[in-house]
Amino acid sequence: MDIKVIKTEEAYQQALKRLEVIFDAPIDSTEGDEAEIMSILIEKYENENFPIGPPDPIEAIMFRMEQMDMKKSDLAEIIGYKSRVSEILSKKRKLTLEMIRRLHDKLKIPYETLIADY
Repeated sequence: MDIKVIKTEEAYQQALKRLEVIFDAPIDSTEGDEAEIMSILIEKYENENFPIGPPDPIEAIMFRMEQMDMKKSDLAEIIGYKSRVSEILSKKRKLTLEMIRRLHDKLKIPYETLIADY
């Protein structure tokens, strides 16, 4: 087992290939330990080099609505009138503090996501 910190794209690609080979190794084996360490190193490299920003608040609402099989009329029960829902989803109106609180409580969307600028 020759494990090194991943610093380059080439090392990253090699690590991915190696992990693919040992991925299904038993947990309490040398290869299992290697797979766990490789996973940590790969995740660290990806977080540093391919960061994923927070989602847009409206995209997060629409994604959550899709997950919960909600319609605009269902969302209107949470934030107000149907026309307000259309304005919010089309980004013509900003979310109010009360809307953010209700969306967080009912849809379990993190506050950090809902208060982000869009």
